[in-house]
Amino acid sequence: MNEERQLAVDLFNHVWTLLEKPGRTIVEEDEMIHAAHASRFHWSRIGTRVNLVRGEWQVSRVYATLGRAEPALHHARRCLELCEGAELEDFDLPYAYEALARAHAGAGSEGEKDRYRELAQEAGRQIADADDREHFFDDLLTLP
Repeated sequence: MNEERQLAVDLFNHVWTLLEKPGRTIVEEDEMIHAAHASRFHWSRIGTRVNLVRGEWQVSRVYATLGRAEPALHHARRCLELCEGAELEDFDLPYAYEALARAHAGAGSEGEKDRYRELAQEAGRQIADADDREHFFDDLLTLP
């Protein structure tokens, strides 16, 4: 694995550590934002379409977690756009819909949140692997 790929992976994983950390400080929140963007940047240089989809999803999740609806929506939309016409895993599209539902929830758009949650549920039922499907629906339950 080349250095840039390893950096993209390490940054992506670091963001998850921060997302799951209770009681993050403002410094850690800033670090989480910058690390998510840095990971996405490095994937854009050396990754595949699937890496871009997942990078946009993660950036959206960070902003949604921090209550920043506008950038969460922007990156969720980019995630879905990148899914279109791409050969991805069967859980990528459901997660793109989940990102849009979560971002719309943060924006106070209940109708759009419900619409994308329904699309996520429908697409999520198509996830072949039982563990992946269960993990997805567990994530979906965390929608506000």
